[in-house]
Amino acid sequence: MTLNEKIWKQYCAGLDFNNKLRLVENVANNENFFIGKQWEGVVSNGLPTPVFNILKQIVLHQVATITSDNFTISATPLRASANDKRLEMASQVVNSELRALFKVNKLPNLSRIMMRNAAVDGDGCMFTYFDPDAPTGLDGIKGAIKTEIVDNTRVLFGNPNSRNVQSQPYIIIWKRRQICDVKDEARANGLSEEEIQNISADTDDNNSRMDSYVDDKCTVLTKLWRDKKTGTIWGCEVTKGAVIRKPYDVRIKSYPVTWICWDYVQECYHGQALITGLIPNQEFINKAYAMAMLSQMTSAFPTKLFDRTRVTKWTNQVGAQIAVDGSVEGVAKILEPAQISPQIAQFINSTIENTQSLTGATAAALGNTRPDNTSAIIALQRAAAIPAEITKQNLYECLEDLGRIYIEFMAAYYGTRPVDIPAAVAVGDEIAQFANANVGMMQQEFDFAQLEDCPMTIGLDVGASSYWSEVASMQTLENLLQLGLITVADFLERIPDGYVAKRQELLDKYKQKEMATLMPAVAPESDEDVIAQDDTATEIPETSGNSELQREVAAEI
Repeated sequence: MTLNEKIWKQYCAGLDFNNKLRLVENVANNENFFIGKQWEGVVSNGLPTPVFNILKQIVLHQVATITSDNFTISATPLRASANDKRLEMASQVVNSELRALFKVNKLPNLSRIMMRNAAVDGDGCMFTYFDPDAPTGLDGIKGAIKTEIVDNTRVLFGNPNSRNVQSQPYIIIWKRRQICDVKDEARANGLSEEEIQNISADTDDNNSRMDSYVDDKCTVLTKLWRDKKTGTIWGCEVTKGAVIRKPYDVRIKSYPVTWICWDYVQECYHGQALITGLIPNQEFINKAYAMAMLSQMTSAFPTKLFDRTRVTKWTNQVGAQIAVDGSVEGVAKILEPAQISPQIAQFINSTIENTQSLTGATAAALGNTRPDNTSAIIALQRAAAIPAEITKQNLYECLEDLGRIYIEFMAAYYGTRPVDIPAAVAVGDEIAQFANANVGMMQQEFDFAQLEDCPMTIGLDVGASSYWSEVASMQTLENLLQLGLITVADFLERIPDGYVAKRQELLDKYKQKEMATLMPAVAPESDEDVIAQDDTATEIPETSGNSELQREVAAEI
């Protein structure tokens, strides 16, 4: 059995497990209900098809509650000595690079998309890789770490009964790609033309409706596994008929996959979506409204009865005259339609309110209350957000795992790169001259490979850095400065980013001014100043007459 056939067999086994869970059908149904296609596949037979999409409101509220905070991540050497500048410098470099990666990869946005997928589909997944051709902004240096979102239907675990990513024997991520692109990649990887001819179009095993518009695609499988000899992650890429990239060493020790379930299911790596248990409620609301609408449409206008022997023709024209033979008594009658029970509307509203309340999207949490008592409203909003705290902590754990993956990629692929670091923590022969020049930041070459074996076991802390906590920090620093407990330099060094433009430049100028006041006065160069500062005192003789020196002094006065 060839390598591609073996991996394809494992791929089919993973699809079979998902099919037993009806994963693809459930995800498609949940996606339709979330976007508002809630009558998909239903034959209405003239029945109105209204959509009162409370599911989308609930999902967006839950995702916004979980991801509303600004995520910050930091690395700390756990076994650092008291004055180990090398470890302190490495920590500064890693933290700076982590912040840059969070901005470049737009991690806050990716985290929102991942949690949205988890709420609707059951699972959220992010895949990280190193792009050797990505620009870095440094002269002559290319290569950057990239992170992207992957659908849960396209991720297959080697052990589907465990949701622990790092304990998996292997992980398969598959996608649909254009055949021409796959063949070009195969040529770049050194495959022969005979092997490239085995790359052919196939069907999408997920039966995607969007994929049916393109008939020149094939399924590409990326398999990742941990090699027992090297202890690192290895990977390869195959199609059904060929190996387009032979096994290669990824050079990191952790799977570059971040996985989160919205709600855990025992003995299964797929979780339960938030929407799945709410769909019956949504269907009842839509059907109840549909029947109420149909009743209104059929009975809104009353039915008129008239005596055809006495009235030749009836008309509804305004102001029209109707001829009647004989007396007008008993000529016509209006049949009053049956009235809809008001309990139906009450029951619909009760269903909506209970569904929202049970998922934390209460009226107070959504802001649909009168602001008579703001303190009570804030307390209710915080109480409504407590059930989502567990899911938020799971997200924090995923971001911690992502931070560790980033550090492993830095150590494996970055090599030696110039970095900007504070002169106070820089190490090397040239530090003395920078310290004497009183420079706040300096550029120095840093070898990221030392992160692999230096005593810098990274501890990652992910927390919330909200607008209000920054305001509280600013108020505390301002109070300390007014009380004279800290200097201006201490204040500028500790204020959050973005509050003062060109903060480092201002800090350097203040330090230079402070150093200038502490330096001794420079010796003057002019003769007059030398005479004025001569330690030898010039004595004026005391005589009865005016000596020459006395006359010169008098003239100066």
